[in-house]
Amino acid sequence: MIHGGNATLFVADFEAAVSFYTQTLGLELRFRAENFWAEVSAGKDLVIGIHPIGPNTPAAGLKGSVHIGLNVTEPLDDVMAKLVKRGVTFDGDVVEDDGVGRFAYLRDPAGNTIYLWEAATAHQK
Repeated sequence: MIHGGNATLFVADFEAAVSFYTQTLGLELRFRAENFWAEVSAGKDLVIGIHPIGPNTPAAGLKGSVHIGLNVTEPLDDVMAKLVKRGVTFDGDVVEDDGVGRFAYLRDPAGNTIYLWEAATAHQK
């Protein structure tokens, strides 16, 4: 009945957001409509819509209003090291949830929360 969609982020600095998701995180820019909409692909099942704030939109980066979860395809520690080299700062230590996996939290330029997730069975050495 329903297939596809996106998680829409409302951002104060559209260019900074597009740059962060495409250049810093390395996600694919799928579509861009000038400076009022962009779609970034985070794999086959997640599209992030980037939209500038305006008088009829929610405020950008309110804590807890949006979390984007990104599954990692390499060991979490390796992904984090690469992103630190690109200027990413992580919020606290890696969170270990037995049986579920490991999580690392960061924020985009608008303050939206992103977590990287490594499944409990993934990348075991």
